[in-house]
Amino acid sequence: MKKIRLFTPGPCTVPEEVLIEMARPFEHHRTAWFKELFAECTTQLKQIFLTANDVLIFTGSGTATAEGAIVGCNPTGSKILTIEGGKFGERWGKIADQFGIPAVRHKVEWGHAVEPGVIEDYLKKDPAITSVMVVHSETSTATACDLEAIGRVCRAHDRLLLADCITSAGALPLRIDDWGVDVAITGSQKALLLPPGLGFASVSERAWKVIEQNPQQSSFYLNYNQARKAAEKNDTPYTPAHLLVRGLRVALRMLLDEGLENAWKRVAAMANATRSAAQAMNVEVFSKSPSDSVTALNVPAGVDESKLRKALRDKYGIHTAGGQDHLSGKIVRFSHMGFIDSVDMLGCIGALEHTLFSLGHGFDVGAGVAAAQKVFVERT
Repeated sequence: MKKIRLFTPGPCTVPEEVLIEMARPFEHHRTAWFKELFAECTTQLKQIFLTANDVLIFTGSGTATAEGAIVGCNPTGSKILTIEGGKFGERWGKIADQFGIPAVRHKVEWGHAVEPGVIEDYLKKDPAITSVMVVHSETSTATACDLEAIGRVCRAHDRLLLADCITSAGALPLRIDDWGVDVAITGSQKALLLPPGLGFASVSERAWKVIEQNPQQSSFYLNYNQARKAAEKNDTPYTPAHLLVRGLRVALRMLLDEGLENAWKRVAAMANATRSAAQAMNVEVFSKSPSDSVTALNVPAGVDESKLRKALRDKYGIHTAGGQDHLSGKIVRFSHMGFIDSVDMLGCIGALEHTLFSLGHGFDVGAGVAAAQKVFVERT
């Protein structure tokens, strides 16, 4: 008997209550039933984002939602600055290129966070830049940036700030309005306790002024103007993934019942425990600015990454993620998002200890679990 244990940074483990809700009989989506459901979810999402802004719900992934934001916020005459310190930061620059949006694509060494001063230098030197796209928590490198400070820079220079919050919303401290984030996007399959299939965006009034005056939007299905028009009536312009919306209401209720700041603390404790365990096992954390939602560990010398991840999956049911591009075979990533807690994390760390030891990595067996346990005990 083997239980599937998702420690991948999306999709993440979904609570049974959410899955059961999605399995119940459903009504048609063009009904008062769905509109009431949609309205409640929108209100809950505002509480998760800590915003008074409009929040849009799209059928599609976080990438779809980001595409709509990039296209909508950059009409003819715009120029976007994209900060690219990983696979997903690079994706946003590629979208700009594909839609013919002039882009300045700033590269950051993977595992490092951009310094807000770097963005400020760009904005001072190039007045043609009208928007900035950053990744709050870069999933591919498990690295977080100082979004609050970047928000101050963009506001001081009157530029729109678009933020990929796909692995930060619901997992890391995120205060959209206080930090001056104009568009924040996320997906359902990370910290929001759902399967993949929904994308969400918080949109400020500053951003709407640009989007509404952009009649040349190339995006049809992901058109923010159309989404907002429908959302004003608690509806969607096209057929929604209404079973996911049904599950969303239960998932968000669970998060809000836990308390948003308590959820942040739970995730932070698991991340700190994992990093402490790694140190005790003579394993290095990859990122120089680690995100709490995902931890990336360097694979120790002499250990085969594919064998490590295969053993975790086949023997313990623990699914992890490897590195991408030049990090392939060099790192292994563990998520702290979704329906997991300290007990789950301790089990994962114990399995990692067993596996590393069996593959010849030298350390005191039990040291990792003990170090992690100490973090959790101190938290309580």
